[in-house]
Amino acid sequence: MTAQIPWPNSLWKHTAPTSEAHAPLREEVTADVTVIGAGYTGLRAALALAEAGLRVVVLDAGEVGWGASGRTGGQVNPMLPFNSPAQVKAMVGARTFEKLAEQSLGSADEVFDLINTYQIDCQARQNGWLRVHHSKAAQTKASADIAEWNAVGAEMQVIDRDAVAAISGTRAYRTGTLNPKGGAVHPLMFVRGLAAAGKARGVAIYGQSAVTRLLKEAKTWATRTDGGAVKSEWVVVATNGYTDGLVKDLAASILPVSPIQIATEPLPEDVMGDILPKGHTISDSRRVIMYARREPDNRMVYGGHGEPDGKGGLKGFEWLVKDAERVFPQLRGVSWPHRWGGNIAVTEDHLPHLHEPQAGLIVGLGYNGRGVAMSNVMGRVMAERILGARPEDLPFPVTQVAGIPLRRMKVFGMKYVIRWMKVLDYLETR
Repeated sequence: MTAQIPWPNSLWKHTAPTSEAHAPLREEVTADVTVIGAGYTGLRAALALAEAGLRVVVLDAGEVGWGASGRTGGQVNPMLPFNSPAQVKAMVGARTFEKLAEQSLGSADEVFDLINTYQIDCQARQNGWLRVHHSKAAQTKASADIAEWNAVGAEMQVIDRDAVAAISGTRAYRTGTLNPKGGAVHPLMFVRGLAAAGKARGVAIYGQSAVTRLLKEAKTWATRTDGGAVKSEWVVVATNGYTDGLVKDLAASILPVSPIQIATEPLPEDVMGDILPKGHTISDSRRVIMYARREPDNRMVYGGHGEPDGKGGLKGFEWLVKDAERVFPQLRGVSWPHRWGGNIAVTEDHLPHLHEPQAGLIVGLGYNGRGVAMSNVMGRVMAERILGARPEDLPFPVTQVAGIPLRRMKVFGMKYVIRWMKVLDYLETR
């Protein structure tokens, strides 16, 4: 009997309607496409492929949404992080940049259109995203980047401290960037909604079915689990922050980062009254960022960076509580009973990566903190590739899987780098 992988103590698991588990794979089946990973990327690809008439089987080591898709902060923020348009263009070339910019800027709209098309009940709201600037240098960089992004189709504006306070309820930041395209979803309800939409169109989903081997047999792939196998012409690998050694060098091509979140119980209006009153999402410009949202029932959700505790879990929650109280003094003394985290995948160039290591094997991962929006774009794009799109016509360059140089040293030193970045952030915000 397959052991059940436990769920984290997340607000999303606590508040989502109950859902039946998917049975493990116990036989050999055939399909046109096998998808490994039942998160946003894999389920979006499966849905698009099923709509095109292909037979699709989805396998997950846990359950739908068990990984990052069901743990994320649920912010649907468009755009690529970190890099300016000029930097991205230099990395991917002018032709690909034009498509990538269009897709990334439209990624939030695509998610909300998807939700509307399939009538997914996931508390979706597109009220805007506020990114606040913690220092003069961050403010200056944001202004320059916004000018570049607006020149290629973004619709952002810089707002002053008073406007930031009116939208967010905090005066801890100098200025902010307002992006009307951003929003939020209940992430676990959303990923389960994608699964339901796929199943209604013939997608078969198996839980507790970790893939143990990938074998190429002539033109067919055999995807094996402890209980069975799927034979298909194509395999989609959509494991992102939970990537293992299944595909050579793939795990070594990303850096593991462990965001953590905390959430309150519903709070009275005299506490929450001026905190994000119109339902915007918020994040900041620090190296060790915060991100937050207000729930319809007056819960507060606050997120940031965690680090492994050496016991298989994560730590950093007490620091996160103190940071929440610094940014929102209204929350001092409230209880944060829900505390959870997970893994995401960060790439060295801060761009999503699309790979085809072998014929019929396609991989998409590395959303660098923009996973709710960009993973759905990636899933659709991988489906388009399987359905015949040429690599040169895709918004992501198809690249070789390559391990990050000195990765082991970088992973080992990451916790020290994060601590040093917190010091720099503190000095800049004094």
